[in-house]
Amino acid sequence: MKRLSEYLFLGTLGGTLYYSFEMIFRGFSHWSMFLLGGVCLVFFAQQGIWTGWSAPLWKQVIWCAVFVTSCEFITGIFVNKIMHWNVWDYTDQPFQLMGQICLPFTILFSGLCAVGILLSGYLLHFLYGEKRPEFHVL
Repeated sequence: MKRLSEYLFLGTLGGTLYYSFEMIFRGFSHWSMFLLGGVCLVFFAQQGIWTGWSAPLWKQVIWCAVFVTSCEFITGIFVNKIMHWNVWDYTDQPFQLMGQICLPFTILFSGLCAVGILLSGYLLHFLYGEKRPEFHVL
């Protein structure tokens, strides 16, 4: 039950933070981005739990950036190509794939991943008594 509470809290927080991030920087968002942000923050926490927070931060950022980019691609295919909701379109960006993912945003999301990893690790520790994360760069 404790783990479910952690997932619900982190999912809601991640969704709210990412939705707000888009509203601030794009001026609009979509409810699917709330779900995607929630799933991603839960993953950030879960990968830390799996590794005991012992992996170097740069490795965690890479794992999470690959996860986020994969989720963005899958979500984009569904919401943009299948449902035609046109939530985003990266066709004008360099190094893009089908207009759903692109290198510049993958790099941007890597920075957000680092923040999300730190945030989820410390929140789980301080709010739920999980093991204190011991982040290190190398």
